[in-house]
Amino acid sequence: MSGDLQETSHASDTIDAASDETAPATPVEIALVDDDRNILTTVSIALQAEGFVTRLYSDGETALKALIENPPDLAVFDIKMPKMDGLELLRRVRATSALPVIFLTSKDDEADEEVGLELGADDYIAKPFSLRLLTARIRAILRRAEPERIHGQPTVSGEVVQSTLNRGRLFMDPARHHVKWDDRSVSLTVTEFLILEALAARPGVIKSRNQLMDAAYPDDIFVDDRTVDSHIKRMRRKFRCVDPTFDAIETLYGAGYSFTDG
Repeated sequence: MSGDLQETSHASDTIDAASDETAPATPVEIALVDDDRNILTTVSIALQAEGFVTRLYSDGETALKALIENPPDLAVFDIKMPKMDGLELLRRVRATSALPVIFLTSKDDEADEEVGLELGADDYIAKPFSLRLLTARIRAILRRAEPERIHGQPTVSGEVVQSTLNRGRLFMDPARHHVKWDDRSVSLTVTEFLILEALAARPGVIKSRNQLMDAAYPDDIFVDDRTVDSHIKRMRRKFRCVDPTFDAIETLYGAGYSFTDG
């Protein structure tokens, strides 16, 4: 595939929106940046089936200008690409834009994941990945990016999102994936949010790594223990940026983790 922009639209986009009052005025656009033609094609077809419009780029250098001049609603970047890798692409996009970004990483790219999150990636998913999981993450990040969205609307799986969760100094808003500690915002990825939500839902109850994996990766995909530990480590670091004494996430060695609101 050449580096030139490839644009595809869901078939329903050809219908005049004016003929259907319920049709969205502007379709949601997802940019996919990956040098693997098979991944681009497979993910694009899956997202179009969910009603999204996709824009495809085979390298970061080609994608950069289009993402800045005509930003989509969200972008999915592979990290390892020729010409310009995903980290450099994110660094340059972040200089001018708050575009939501999900990284696709290989299983052993923990260092790259760390750098990507520090640069401002919204989440990452390790390859091989579930298309259903990717779609759910995309919808969750888009939902978080819509501050006007009201509580209690259906989620991607059809259940109703609870209003808010208050646990002592912790405040969580599942509808927007928003977190505060002592009324100070803490920016978490969607994956981190889901792990914290599972812990905070039942303070004092020990959650095993398997239970936390099920909460954050509900599509029966394999995630090793190190992944959960890495998320917990990052969450603690983020909370300690707003409160150096933060110790609400406890490690129970050999058992898992628990949240204390005391």
